[in-house]
Amino acid sequence: MPSVATAELVAAARLSGQGVAAFNVITLEHAEAITAAAERTGLPVVLQISENAVKFHGGRVEPVVAAAAAVARCASVPVSLHLDHVEDEELLRAGVAAGVSSVMFDASKLSYEDNVAATARITSWAHGQGVWVEAELGEVGGKDGAHAPGVRTDPAEAAAFTAATGVDALAVAVGSSHAMTERTASLDLELIGRLRDAVPVPLVLHGSSGVPDEVLRRAVGAGMVKVNIGTALNIAFTGAVREHLAADAAVVDPRRYLRPARDAMTEAAAHLLTVVAGKEA
Repeated sequence: MPSVATAELVAAARLSGQGVAAFNVITLEHAEAITAAAERTGLPVVLQISENAVKFHGGRVEPVVAAAAAVARCASVPVSLHLDHVEDEELLRAGVAAGVSSVMFDASKLSYEDNVAATARITSWAHGQGVWVEAELGEVGGKDGAHAPGVRTDPAEAAAFTAATGVDALAVAVGSSHAMTERTASLDLELIGRLRDAVPVPLVLHGSSGVPDEVLRRAVGAGMVKVNIGTALNIAFTGAVREHLAADAAVVDPRRYLRPARDAMTEAAAHLLTVVAGKEA
């Protein structure tokens, strides 16, 4: 089916009290694994491409977006395309031109005042293109930022930020951290509830790979809607590659180890899709 807008997936999830999972795409195998998992579970999904992933592909956003879009069009479930953690405004505009339906503009390294000004300007432009905008108040952990222990998003400041910028969704600091390889993060569920009540737009959880299943379920129940996941798939992918190469050191055809790696990502994504949606595995 044709790819759908992230705005539609997030709105539907919020209305139903569920979460929608957004997985980071680095390679074609990532996109294929994620959509296969979505089809297996019958759940919608967001394919998101970060600025770092674009840099990995030579700084050209068009090829990687085109590949993800082609996979999305072949899917039998709703799949949207999202550009994640973009600081480069030129790249953001190029991503929109390439066909993403939503962007996460990351001005969190700036002062609060400069973050508001930059985000408001980008949001106004993006809305003119029919594009949904996510932003972040304070840096997410794992990027020298606000999800370090004890640092949290203030509900009053979050409400002021969304009002001043006009963003459609807000990533907040509630205890998670990017690039965690162990699922030991403890989220402030009471704060999530207060943020949900204070902020009129959907909340986004970054760094979700480090959050245990039950805590993820409770976070969605408390008010999280879009749940970003990246490292968990990379752990599955790399583990499968290592296992295959250890068993067959003479292999030279990459398909021999990319196939089990893709399958491992599919398994991981299918599990997390059901957790975020509050479904039984």
